[in-house]
Amino acid sequence: MRPHSNQQRKERAVLVGVELPSNDHKISLEYSLEELESLAKTAGAEVAEKFTQQLRSITPATLVGRGKVDQIHAKVDELHPDLVIFDEDLTPAQQRNLESAFKVRVIDRSQLILDIFAQRARSNEGKLQVELAQLEYLLPRLTRQWTHLSRLGGGIGTRGPGETQLEVDRRRIREKIGHLKRRLKTVERTRSLQRKERDNVPFATIALVGYTNAGKSTLMNALTRAGVLVEDKLFATLDPTIRSLRLPNGDKVMIADTVGFINKIPHSLIEAFKSTLEEVMSADLLLHLVDMSSPLVDEQIQVIEEVLGEIGAGDIPTIIVPNKIDLLPEPPQHLFKNRGSEEVCPISAVTGEGVEALLNVIGTHLDRGKEKIHLSLSTSQGALLSLLRERGRVENEIYDDDRVHITAIVTPKLAGQVRKLARNNAESDGDR
Repeated sequence: MRPHSNQQRKERAVLVGVELPSNDHKISLEYSLEELESLAKTAGAEVAEKFTQQLRSITPATLVGRGKVDQIHAKVDELHPDLVIFDEDLTPAQQRNLESAFKVRVIDRSQLILDIFAQRARSNEGKLQVELAQLEYLLPRLTRQWTHLSRLGGGIGTRGPGETQLEVDRRRIREKIGHLKRRLKTVERTRSLQRKERDNVPFATIALVGYTNAGKSTLMNALTRAGVLVEDKLFATLDPTIRSLRLPNGDKVMIADTVGFINKIPHSLIEAFKSTLEEVMSADLLLHLVDMSSPLVDEQIQVIEEVLGEIGAGDIPTIIVPNKIDLLPEPPQHLFKNRGSEEVCPISAVTGEGVEALLNVIGTHLDRGKEKIHLSLSTSQGALLSLLRERGRVENEIYDDDRVHITAIVTPKLAGQVRKLARNNAESDGDR
């Protein structure tokens, strides 16, 4: 067994941030590199040095120019880091060429995020999703695993076996990808059935969304005592948690904590986590948490709105929830004057400030579209009375001999169910 100190040794990384000529990212080069540093630390690395470059044109072989490659190479020779991390996606060829130049491992932002996801996935579904995304990322890059064969000198007997082994590995990975996709379909069917069961129970579903580290899990714990892991790290929570919550007005709702989003999130991960993100897509209301301690509030909001649009959740009613207001010198309402019809409810999930007001805003929002029903039931219809008390909000309940006159606020779906049950019960009583 290795000594304990060796087990705890952190890998040392050199970071490289790049601003591409057609930069369509919402976050500046400086802050994107800071985010990369946070990602690296979350993955367990120690940052030894950082480089940036604004590119007028991309160098196809290495992404950055020859001069920057030489500059990084010199620093790598001096510091002897374990790896170099680029803040942009690298092609397989660029990755190979840069590793050849630096003589150390080179990864890009997507690979780093995949590594963090692999560390943090806890559920069976989450692990399958991450493994699938990793293999799909690895497949086109598999040739770099066999570059040592080129050092054998070439010639008969060397190139052939290498190619054969490479094809064997490619086939195995494709088979594994197919196997994982089949297993995920089974898991997704189970999740879909669970979701349908929840849909049959007419409780509204609320999903927490936001940039990673915005405080979604902290709020989830504050509202429901869910016991979700909370850390000051990016992607502390990957697997969705769903709990019931009773609002101040008496309504019961289901609330879901979901994976945080991030700028330049790999599309393979969005695809892999589609089933998890369906919790967002099927929600009646989104709470968009915003980290008010971040200097990039507007940019992060824009990233979230773009990802929500990508997954088909852009039109779901949303309440903007500026979080961590305990860290601000003044209330943040003025920052959200141009949010159109969206409601804004500032909170501190840590101190609890504003949380009660948020619950009242949620209740008011969900009341829109509900209807008031008046029923006269026999006292023998106790099951129907229990249903109204559990899933609706009873405003008035008057007992008159063997009848109960009840007024309740319910969802249209529950109203239809209750009327049908009351009618069936009345017909049954009449038959007797």
